[in-house]
Order: sequence, then C-alpha cells, then structure tokens
Amino acid sequence: MTEQAAKTKVALCLPGGGTSAAMFQVGALAALEDGIEGFDANAFDLYVGTSSGASVAAPLAGARSIQRIYRAVIDPADVYFGLETKHLLRADLGEWRRTIVSGLGALRHGARSLFSRQDAPAPRLLLEELERLYDSLPAGFFTLDRYERFLEDFFARRGVPNSFSMMPRPLRIMAHDLDSGEQVLFGSQGFEHVPVSRACVASMASPPYFSPVRIGDRHYIDPGAAQVSHLDVAVGEGANVIVVINPMVPVNVASVPTGHGHRESVRDKGMVWVLNQSLRIGIHRLLHESLARISSTSDVGVALVEPEPSDGALFMYSPANFAARRNILEHAYRSTRNLVDTWFATGAPFLQKTNWKRRERLSESAPPRESIPPSR
Repeated sequence: MTEQAAKTKVALCLPGGGTSAAMFQVGALAALEDGIEGFDANAFDLYVGTSSGASVAAPLAGARSIQRIYRAVIDPADVYFGLETKHLLRADLGEWRRTIVSGLGALRHGARSLFSRQDAPAPRLLLEELERLYDSLPAGFFTLDRYERFLEDFFARRGVPNSFSMMPRPLRIMAHDLDSGEQVLFGSQGFEHVPVSRACVASMASPPYFSPVRIGDRHYIDPGAAQVSHLDVAVGEGANVIVVINPMVPVNVASVPTGHGHRESVRDKGMVWVLNQSLRIGIHRLLHESLARISSTSDVGVALVEPEPSDGALFMYSPANFAARRNILEHAYRSTRNLVDTWFATGAPFLQKTNWKRRERLSESAPPRESIPPSR
C-alpha cells in the first residue's frame, strides 16, 4: 500500500429503497469485490446505511461476507438470510385499534352534531367533521416488530454484534425524529446505546406503510429523500473516498409490468408505484446535487454505482418472486463489473486515492463467479 493510500479513509454509503434496492446493493458489492483487487466489503473505515441500506451495512460492518450474503439471497434453498414477506408485512394491530376507536368516536360526534341541527349543515361544518376522521387514520399500516426480531435472530446466529460499540467497523444508521424533524445518527455520540436491530427498523419506518418506531420517549421514521445527507455524514467523519451504491433512480421504461399485463405508464402500476417514482425522482436529484457540491468544495473522491433508468422494470416485480430477485442480483453484478472496467479504462479520479487495481476477468464473456460467488 502506498503512503497516499494508507492515509485514505473510505466510507460506504448505502441509501434505502426497499428490498429490491437492497438486492441491487448486494449484487453491486459482490461485483466490486470480484472486480477490484484490494477492495474488501468488510474493510471500509465507515459504513453509513439508511432504511433497507442499513440492513446491508450492518452485517458488513459486523464482518459478514458479501459473497455469502449474495449466495444466500440468490438461492431460495439457502437459509443463511431467510427473510420472508411475513417478516415485513404484519399489520400494526395497535394502530388499527386506535383508528377504529377514534374513528367511531368521530362518527358519533359528527352524527350528533349534524343531526341535531334544524337546518342543513354548512359545508364548513361538514369539513370540520371530516377532519376528525382524517386525524383518525393509522400512523402506519404495518409494524416492523417482526422484522426487528428477525434481525436480532440473524445477528445472534451469524455472530454480528447487536451493539454499535462492539461492531468491528464504525456504523452509522440514519433516521429522523418524527416530532422535531431532526436527523439522528444511531451509532454516533448520544445514540450508540440503541441496539443495531432497533436502529435498522427505525430507519425503515417509511410512511404510510410502516408505523413510526418508538425509542425511549421519541418516535423515528425513514428519512425519505433527506437520506442523501449521509454523504455529508461521511465527509464530516473524515472520509476522503466515498463509495455510494444508489438503486433509487427514476424509472424510464417503455413498457411497465403490472398485474394486468404490460402498460405504458407508471400510473398504471397504481398508487404505491406512483409514490415510489416520486421518491426516486427526489432522491436521485438531491443525491446528484449533493455529489456536485461535494466535488466542487472538497477533495473527496466519489465512486457512484447506480442502475440506468431504463433498467427500472427490474425493480417493478415483487422481490418475493425468485426469478425477479435473481434478475436484480445478476444484473447488478454484471452492470457493476462493466462499470469497474470503465473506471479503470478512463482513470476515474477517486482511484488515485486508493491502492485498488483492476482484477482481470478469467472469462470476458461470463465470469465464473458471476452467478453464485463462493462463500469466504
């Protein structure tokens, strides 16, 4: 290692984006390890994860092999990381009970108020009663309690510490305080006491799907588009090379797969994907503005890995579908290997700050480890 490389502090930033996004990150990291000599997914000086990206960053900071995780995700018979839909989609019964009770109360109040009048109620009064029902909606449809227990079990079985202070490598998980709007970095000073599994679910609590996660007397949610500030977190902690794997790019495809066949617009995919596309647009734009600002105001090198907008159809299938899951992983692997070739062919500036070297492919047409990399 050169003296310059020895002074380099490299951070890995993994934004969120759901299960499919996490699979893209796993495939991309496996490709970076296979394509770059000196690149080790377990040897970053800092890990910053948000939402689903936190669930990838945590085992890496805990020294679990990305190659082993890749193999587990791509093989449905592998129980190493046995995540199932039931771990994520569990109704928040407490919130629904609150909704039913307060909703019935609002209906009773409205009925008494409206029917006790001799004349027809004014539109303003109708809107006021409707607002009572509006405020009775649940804070989230699902709870992440079962996913938290899944993470706790995974950490215990695979030897990943559930404590920030015991992690082999520094880990930061970003969330936002619901009632103050402030950014919180679990793992940093003042927030290092929170279990890693709890921090992961707090960062994943994306409205309106998941209810806010309570820690102490505060409630926390997914940062949404504000998660791009994790680049500033890495810079603030002294990183001068940042590897960013961002799966959240706007979808730009001619044919949108839906449950009713292929359609022409994301609109035909329904409300969930309209919301998803809106989030993708915001995250992608803010991330690139942040990257441009960092590049113009500092000497930090940034290695950005993200899919092409035309690849967006890959993310539109359910991650519970094995074929879709395999397609995302293998596409992420292949496209990242090609990106690595481009970096070294063009002399990407951040390479000058590292001791990384291009690892030659044993087969240019189909690298032997491309489908299922061996465990390490």
